[in-house]
Amino acid sequence: MTGHESPGIDIDTTKPHPARMYDWFLGGKDNYPVDEEMARQLLAVDARGRDMARVNRAFMHRATRWLAENGIRQFLDIGTGIPTEPNLHQIAQRTAPDARIVYCDNDPIVLAHAAALLRSTPQGATEYVQADARKPEAILEAAGRVLDFGRPIALSMLALLHFLDDEDGAAELVGRLVERLPSGSYLVLSHTTGDFDPEGAAQASAMYRARGMTLRLRSHAEITTFFDGLELVEPGVSLSADWHPELGEVIEVPGDEPIPGYAGVARKV
Repeated sequence: MTGHESPGIDIDTTKPHPARMYDWFLGGKDNYPVDEEMARQLLAVDARGRDMARVNRAFMHRATRWLAENGIRQFLDIGTGIPTEPNLHQIAQRTAPDARIVYCDNDPIVLAHAAALLRSTPQGATEYVQADARKPEAILEAAGRVLDFGRPIALSMLALLHFLDDEDGAAELVGRLVERLPSGSYLVLSHTTGDFDPEGAAQASAMYRARGMTLRLRSHAEITTFFDGLELVEPGVSLSADWHPELGEVIEVPGDEPIPGYAGVARKV
């Protein structure tokens, strides 16, 4: 660990946590042996775990840049994860220094590093909200202190929904959040899939379940339903690596097999 945790923050180091495993896959140091142990077990099921994390991160960079270049100046990022530079606000504010960003996560270790998320340009603003993604009203109330819900907002839910089962109300959560967004806003979403290796996906889901966690790897059709009622930006719901690669930040991965994750950006008309 880095030793930067804030006093009084209770971090459970006895159980693996998806955000800390993601950090390990990205080569970070804000994780514990229990996280590395499970991450390595997942690599035994699918050796591309690191590539999946890197490709997802690169999609976030490209999507944020595209949104900023197309006039979006407000961002609400739910399921932020442990800060890894460049963060979303850094990408957005390179194009739009006046961009305003609200990050949201419920993991205490993210709170411990929240200062890294708050280094805004003088013209813009960043804020961090400690809240559970399954409580959208609390998130929206807190975000409303920084963001103007009368103007377009980009709602980012990156690598989040596969940790919420249908019974947890994943679709309802997205619907309630999008409902509160004004016209001209965008939904940005990425999601791991089991389309290309159902057997491996079942093994990975079982590993999560055995540790009291959820991993719901949805199909392309299921992921597409999260965008119902919205106007998808071309190329629609595509492999994460295939979404506007001309914007840069493309990760080259070995082999011919696709990285099993879909992503999309859609506008609220």
